[in-house]
Formats: sequence, C-alpha cells, structure tokens
Amino acid sequence: MPNQSVRLLFALFALSGFTGLIYESVWSHYLKLFLGAAAFAQSFVLAAFMGGMALGAWLASRLSTRLKNLLFVYGWIEAAIGVFALLFHETYVLLTAWSLDHAIPALGGPEAVEIYKYALCALLIVPQTVLLGMTFPLLSGSVIRRGPEASGHHLAMLYFTNSIGAAAGALAATFLLLGWLGMPGTMRLAGALNLALAAAVLAIARGGEPAPLVAQPLRGAAPGGPPIARLFLVGAFVTGLASFVYEVTWIRMLSLVLGSSFHAFELMLSAFITGLALGGLWIRRRMDQIGDPVRYAGMIQVAMGLAALATIFVYHWTFDWMAWALGILQHNAAAYPIFNLFSHAIAFAVMLPATFLAGMTLPLFTLVLLRGGRGESAIGQVYASNTLGAIAGVLVTVHLLLPETGLKLAIVLGAATDILLGAWLLRYSQAAFRRAHAFAAMILGMLAATGKASAGVLEPERLASGVFRYGLAELAGRRVIFYRDGKTASVAAFGDQQDAMTIATNGKPDAAVRLDPRQPPVSDEYTMSFAAALPLLTKPDARTYANIGFGSGMTIEVLLSHGAPQRVDTIEIEPAMVSGARTFFPRNLRAYRDPRSHIYFEDAKSYFARHRRRYDVIISEPSNPWVSGVAGLFTTEFYRDTKRYLAPGGLFVQWFHTYELSDRLLGSMVAAMTENFADYEVYAPNSGDLIVLAVAEGRVPELQPLPSKEESFLRQLGRLGIRRWEEIAARKVGTRASIAPLFSPLAPPINSDFRPFVQLFAPRARFEQTRAEAVLALAEAPLPILEMGHEMTSAFLSEPAAPFDPSPPIVDRSLAVEIARGLADRNADPLRSSSEKVQLALLALRRPGALCGADPPKAALDQLHWAAITTLSRLAPEYRRALWVERKWLDCPPSRLSPEVRRRLGIYAAIALREAGAMFARASEALEQAAPNGEDDWRRFLLATALLGGTVSGKNKEAEELWRQYKQGLYPSGEIPPWVIYVVNLR
Repeated sequence: MPNQSVRLLFALFALSGFTGLIYESVWSHYLKLFLGAAAFAQSFVLAAFMGGMALGAWLASRLSTRLKNLLFVYGWIEAAIGVFALLFHETYVLLTAWSLDHAIPALGGPEAVEIYKYALCALLIVPQTVLLGMTFPLLSGSVIRRGPEASGHHLAMLYFTNSIGAAAGALAATFLLLGWLGMPGTMRLAGALNLALAAAVLAIARGGEPAPLVAQPLRGAAPGGPPIARLFLVGAFVTGLASFVYEVTWIRMLSLVLGSSFHAFELMLSAFITGLALGGLWIRRRMDQIGDPVRYAGMIQVAMGLAALATIFVYHWTFDWMAWALGILQHNAAAYPIFNLFSHAIAFAVMLPATFLAGMTLPLFTLVLLRGGRGESAIGQVYASNTLGAIAGVLVTVHLLLPETGLKLAIVLGAATDILLGAWLLRYSQAAFRRAHAFAAMILGMLAATGKASAGVLEPERLASGVFRYGLAELAGRRVIFYRDGKTASVAAFGDQQDAMTIATNGKPDAAVRLDPRQPPVSDEYTMSFAAALPLLTKPDARTYANIGFGSGMTIEVLLSHGAPQRVDTIEIEPAMVSGARTFFPRNLRAYRDPRSHIYFEDAKSYFARHRRRYDVIISEPSNPWVSGVAGLFTTEFYRDTKRYLAPGGLFVQWFHTYELSDRLLGSMVAAMTENFADYEVYAPNSGDLIVLAVAEGRVPELQPLPSKEESFLRQLGRLGIRRWEEIAARKVGTRASIAPLFSPLAPPINSDFRPFVQLFAPRARFEQTRAEAVLALAEAPLPILEMGHEMTSAFLSEPAAPFDPSPPIVDRSLAVEIARGLADRNADPLRSSSEKVQLALLALRRPGALCGADPPKAALDQLHWAAITTLSRLAPEYRRALWVERKWLDCPPSRLSPEVRRRLGIYAAIALREAGAMFARASEALEQAAPNGEDDWRRFLLATALLGGTVSGKNKEAEELWRQYKQGLYPSGEIPPWVIYVVNLR
C-alpha cells in the first residue's frame, strides 16, 4: 500500500488535472475569438496542448535523473503554471489587440495571416503546456522513488487521478465556473488553485526524496535494448495518433447527434478523458503482475482497434437513442440536466470501450521500458512520444481525413492503424507462436476494417437528420442531394416533396429556399431577402457591401439583383458551405457568376483586419448563437471592432432569431448592440427572425421608395408577394429608443467575449424550445404603445398583403384592413376573408341590431372588442377615424346603445384619436365601474389603456397608483405580458 505522502500526491495530481482541463477549455474559448472557427480553435488547442506537453515531457526525461528532488521541481512548476494563468487574460487582450491593429494589416495574403495567428496563439499557450507536460514525468518519478516495488500501480494511479480530475475540470468549467466568473475569473481561479497545490507539494518536498532508480533491467523482464525501446516509443506515437483520430472524429460525429453546442463538446471531451482514466484505474493493480507486457500491450492495441470499429455501429444506433429520449423528455428546465446526462451516456457508449483500452497503453508502455532498464527517463520519453502522436492525429484528421475520406473511413483508418500496431507488438512478445499471433491479429483486423468500411450504415439521410432538434433519426420525405465533411463542419443539402431545398451544418438547417417560383416562398426567403433589401432601400447610394456568412447565397443574389452595389465581398469560413449551396441553382446564380461577387474563405475578424477595407454596408448572417463559437459574432467586442470597418455613414445589418431563445438572451445581444451603435431599427421579416439596421453615428436613414427602374430587384420582392413600399416599412417593430428599455426589467448582462452569457445559456433555450417574445409582443400589442410612448412613425397597409406573408406585423395589419373594409362596405362578402376570426367578427357585428338594446349579447361584445384590439394600433388614421369615431357602420343611433357599449366605444374612440388624457379618464372610470368579478381580459385592457394614457399625458403618479391598486387582482400569478410591463415602466 502507498504511504500517506504518496496518497496525498495522488489527490494533488487530481487537482492538477482539474486545473489543466480548465485551462484547455478556457484557452479554446479565448483562441476561437482570434482564430474564428470553434472547430479550428479546439483542434489547435488540442495540438498546441499536446505539443507543449510533449516538449515538456521530453525535457523532463532529460533532466529527471540529474535532479535529487523531483517533487521540489514539480512544485515550482505548478507554481509557475499558476502565475501564467493569473497573467493570461491581460496578455491575451494586449497581444491580440495589437495584432488586429498593427501586425495583421501589415501582412500579405490570408496564408501569412493564418501563420501569424497560429504562431501568436502558440506563443500564448505553449509555455504553460510545456510546464504541464513536465508535471507527469516529474511527479511519476518522485512517486516511483518512494515505492519502486509498485511502480506499475503508481504509474497507472497517477494516470487515473490526473485524468479523472481533468474530466471533472472540463465539466466544472462548462456548467459552473464560466457562467459564474467569466473567462478571466475562471482562469484566475485555476491559477490560484495551482498556487495552493504548489504550496502543498513544496511542503511535502521539504522531507527529501529517495535516490533515483538505477537504470537496469528487472529479472524476467522482456529484452530492453534499443530495438524494443524504439518499438515502444514508436508505438506510443502511433497509439497517440490513432486515439486522437478517434477523438476528433467522434466529436464531429456526436455533434450530429447531441448538437454542436459548447455544452455538447465539453460532455464529449469529459467522456473521452474519463474513459482513459478508467483504463488506467483498471490496470493499476494488474500491471506489476503481468508476465509478458509486450504481448499484453499488443493484445490491447488489437482490441482497441476492434472496439473503435464497433463504434461505427454504436454510433449508427445513437440517432435512434436520441430520438427515443427526445420523445419521452419534456422540453423544460427540469429536463435539461437529464438531457445532458443522456447525452453524456451516449458519448460514453461510443467512446468508452476504445478509450478504456487506450487508458491502459501509456502506463503499460512506460512499464515495459522501466523493466527494460530505461530508468526514470522512460516516463518522459513515452509521454512525449505519445503526445507528439496526438498532435499528428489532430492535424491529419482535421486537414486530411475528414475532408477527404469522411467520418466512417476516418474511424476505419484509425482502427486499422491500432490493429497493425498491435500485430507489430505481438511479433516481439515472448510467446512461442508470436509470429502466428501477429499474422492472425493482422488478418482479423483487416477483415473487420474492410467489413466496416463497406457496411451500409451512416447514410447521409441519417447524418443530416438533426435528431437533436427534431427527434427524428432520419430525414422523413427528404432526399440528400449533397453531403460533405468539411474542416469545420459537416454540410448537407436536401430537398423535400414541396421542392424546398435546405442546407444544414452539423444537422442544423441554416437556410431553406423554394426552388419552384410557382410555389409560395418559405419563411427563410423573407429573412435572407430582407437582409439585402433593407440596406438597399435605406442606403441606396451604398456601393460596397461585406456579407458575413454565405448560407444559401440568397442574400447575395438579392443584393446583386440591384444595380447600385459595385462590390459584394462574402466571408465564409467553411468551403463546403459554398459548394453545398450550389444545390440552390438557379435561385442564387448571381452569387457565383456576377463579377461583383467575391467570396473569401476566412474568419471575419481576420478578413477585416487584414484588408482594412471600409464598407458602406456590412451584413452579418451567422448561424444560431447556441452553436459553439457563433455567439462570438453577437458580442460587444465584435460590434466594437466591426463598426471600425464601416465607411462614414455606413450601415451595419444584423440578423437575430427569436425561436429557441429567451428574452434575456436576446436582450443580452441587443445590449451589446446598444453599447456600440448610436441608433438602430428592428424589422420582423417573419415570425422567427429579426433584422436590425444600425449606424455608429447619427440616425438610421429613412426607408426610400421602391426603385421603379430596378426590375430584377422588384422581381425578387415580387417573389415574396411584395408590391408596395408599405409592405416593407410596416415590418418595423422598434428603434433603439424603444427596444433597449424593453429588456431592462430582465437585467440581461451585455454579451461579451469574456463573459459569454449567450454561448453558455443558449443551448438550454434551444432544448427548452423557448421563444424570445418581447419584441413581437410589443409590436403586436393592442395599444399604440410605440407610436404614443416614443413617437415612432408607423407604416400602415392600404391593401391586405399576400396571404402567405409570414411577418406578424403584416399579418396583423392585413386583418385590420379586412375588418375596416368589411364593416365599411355592407356589400362585401365576409366569407371572402382568408381569416376565420375576421369572418366571425364581420358576421357578428354586421348582423342588424347586433349592438343595439339595453343588453347586447356577450358574443357581440366579444367580437367588438376583438375587432378593436386588432385595428386600433394597426390602421392608418383615416381608417381608425371612420371605424371608431364616425362609426357609420353601426346601424343604430347612440340613444339605442347600452351604457356599456357607449363606454367601450368612447374608449376605443380615444385610442383611435391618440388622445392620451381621454384614454386615462375614460379607462380609469370604466375600471372603477367594472365588477370585481367581471371579465379579466376587459379589465386588463382598461388598466393598460389607463396606464398608457396617464403616462403620455403626464399623470405618472396617478398611473402608478392605479397599477398598485389593480396589479395583484388582475395578475395574481405574477405572469405579466412584456408589453404591459413596458407600459408600466414607460417614462
């Protein structure tokens, strides 16, 4: 049994692993802000992390036998790591800011920029990783000096404790520390823990340390000469390479099942590391009793290759498992931890068999060299060789295997590598029939690899299903036209039976277009078209455009359908996206063939810094912010840096979505824009998206009339059913002055690179399927809040819009026009309306004597009120006056109306005329006279009307008193609509 100091060192090394994975996790966050793609950043951090550790392990192997007190040196190294962590944030900010302002603009092409960026990132983290790489060999050597008789146990135990601490660190950083402390605070906490760890280690080191082990073979050990040493050092390299081929490929594969969120990535990473740890734990009590470790290592390698091949079928089934889980889980806050646990279990099911075996290899290879007489230096040599292999595995997988062979063949090639290594090791074992064993293992492995490579699994319809979102293991009724595993994402394009084509990244649809022009457009077409049409109409003199994100290419198509743009530069980080979007031909031909269109495969931040070109308009259409790395395009730092590349008077266009989001998350991103732009306007192209036009100085220009001479552009709008200017202008749902206060009661933090609120909490909103409702709720409120409270100019329709138009403001205004026309024209057929609600209202209100008499039917009063709340804030002044002031449609004189009907009509007339004082007086009086047990909806409407009228007319104290008096009775549950809260806080 290990003595007390050794047991304490095991525990301290677990803490070292805990902080080490915090560093790796947080480094990947920092570096993706500079490198751009999350996948590139994660791969680079893995490579740099392993490269530094390899160098550190090699240095430790050279120095360990010369050091009398390894533990003392180890303690000071942990202290140095802590100091680096405390200084990391300030160093990063200083160097990256200087690079974007000075270094990158002075470089030439994108290749030079990429080399510089990766070199700088290496400079930022490699010194710490070199120190981290020295920790395992130094502490292992120190522990083995204290108990040489159990060297195998101690090696495996150290490997286990460090790995299990690392797995815990990955989860703690993701689900606790980053949200609590932000990235700088998390780094500093890890640094402080390292310093505390160093103090404890140095205290133990004061007691001295036994002499180094003499490098000589143990009795009964396998031959330990140079051939065996080289064999196992090369073997350590090869198994490290294969293991990281698995890790990178598994992470890409599982992102198609679990989603490509930051949470999912860290769950996968922790599962991988935990598997390694459990392998080390299992072998710790067996290593010292293994008679032929060479043969044992060969068998493990063969088994690991076969287990990796089996993951192909396991992975195929995970789509069905996830579909089952989403079918039984409720999409609420309570179920989200269960979803993460299930996701973790899926990651374990795929990774555990192979990683469990991989966890045995490093301790076992080290033991072979120790027994062969290599001494303490063997620990660092094996560790260095293994981590160099890991670097090679990361680079080969990201830049060669995934884009050239795809997911399945990448796993098969990694497994074949492990099996060949195992056969090679069996050839050098002490078994009598070692050559036969090696040949049999190779034949068995190659047959298994060939069979898996040709197996009919992992078809594109399954890989592109987006099961984590839709709960379906395969695309139903859809045919995949294009599928490619790119360097940063897997891209698929598929069509449905309605001739709609969709392009998806990692299973998440990014854009959809109806190819048949005779069919109604899908809602995505409105978003992509308005991202181009709004700046074209707001700033018709703009000549240069930058578009962040290619998507389907439809935004570029609409831009280039207009004659004004002279140059459109599109920045896209994944080439497979542009290749896949060719499936939208001929709808997006201009994006590829128009000479004004230029496509750059680069990170947006680097592109702008390198070119330093100023644009009249910059359009940002990234993917959803719950996708790992994308939230960095919605931060205050991104807006601060990007607006520098706007020409004087330039326009910044930002896409937001409201689905799979919360009001607080949207408010966090809006707060980032508010901090950086002097003014902005918000438009709702459909029910799930928002388009924001922002300017750094002054006010957003007014929307100009439709250009009659731009026939191609007008045809693009006509495809959406848009024929009139008002059908665009009426989609405006707010301005900076009106939208920013909307989120104030929620106190959302400003979304920042270093406190990534959206990245951390958007995956939860995606799972819970919540919606950010506040903006549209305010725009669709039954009262003219923005018009009266902020004097926002509203546009109204003169004709109903196209029946397929998905924009809520357009739908509401179309209904209002139909009601006004139907009541004004007695000859109009109510049943011609496309809305059943309009039909019911017209049939009820046009019935002779519907509202006459002392006691009109409740159904008539209900329809009257629905007509009022549908029209009062959504009709032009002349329509409102005719409908609610002149009231010629009413077929009975005022004397025949009941007091209740007269009271209601008086309130509606005050709202129609925007007479704030009359609104307050009449609604307050009606509220007092209403029965306490009367209709709550009517009483709530009266309260809101009185609050709005009182605030606008200067009766703030009276309005506040009214709210205090009626709030509890009318909203006993505390669930108050956002627009009502907005009116309450209106000043």
